[in-house]
Amino acid sequence: MIAALQAAWAGMAPNTRGMTWAFLGSLFMALTAVLVKYLGNELNSFEVAFFRALFGFLAIAPFVLRPGAGGIRTTRPGLHTLRGVMGAAAMLSGFYAVTVLPLALATSLSFSRSLFMIVLAILFLGEVVRARRWTATILGIVGVIVMLRPTTAIDSAAFYSLFSAFMVAAVMVATKKLATTEPPVRIIFYAGFFGTLIALAPAIFLWETPSFQELALMVLLGIVGALGTNCMVRALAAGEATVVAPVEYVRIIFAALFGFFLFSETPDIWTGVGAVIIVGSTLYIALREARLGKPKPDPIAEA
Repeated sequence: MIAALQAAWAGMAPNTRGMTWAFLGSLFMALTAVLVKYLGNELNSFEVAFFRALFGFLAIAPFVLRPGAGGIRTTRPGLHTLRGVMGAAAMLSGFYAVTVLPLALATSLSFSRSLFMIVLAILFLGEVVRARRWTATILGIVGVIVMLRPTTAIDSAAFYSLFSAFMVAAVMVATKKLATTEPPVRIIFYAGFFGTLIALAPAIFLWETPSFQELALMVLLGIVGALGTNCMVRALAAGEATVVAPVEYVRIIFAALFGFFLFSETPDIWTGVGAVIIVGSTLYIALREARLGKPKPDPIAEA
């Protein structure tokens, strides 16, 4: 059974593997948002961000340090540092937005990063985006707009979410570049290291001593967040950034469901319409990439 699954996984096209990792990462990140929102009702969002970075760092550190100092040795310290700073900025602004805005709205706004991602991937990764992928990505963004409805008054915290989205897009580009030479665990290690250092200052300034239950939940937050980041790093290492990015739209569906069942946030009809558009565009890309990734039959072998 396991051997069959491994063979099936190995037989997938790289973009299809990347999209599978992205789907799993989206689920873990949705769970991360749930924990952030819950904890943000009791603690300052900057303190929650610090503990998320700290416990995520502690969760991944043993795997990186197991072979010794060689596990963290890198020839690209500058890019790791830049990614770490941008990741910390994305985390701090994004956590604040999640604690203030409805879960589905904060998640939807975060997907404006796809607009930034396409441009950044073309400029810095040299990826070629063809018409059908452009169309599917744009349809996914239209789905986000439908859910947001521009005529609706938006809290000022939405700007923090938009800033976070831009930072996440930049982090994705940096991750894609790092993934060409660096293993995923090392990328996550440095992301956690810099995230912990940068979040420490505002956390100390706004410190509130957490209860035992809150501390336990923040440990879980760190683990779940690290799993989500690990999946997304592997997704970007396996597939093209402009293919992987649209898969994350499914996180809006998870956010709407969690918001409804856990926080009594009732999605309206437009949330459903936007969800259908988003899922449809994502499935189209997944099926098309899977088909394109299959080797064409050898006419000589068939003869």
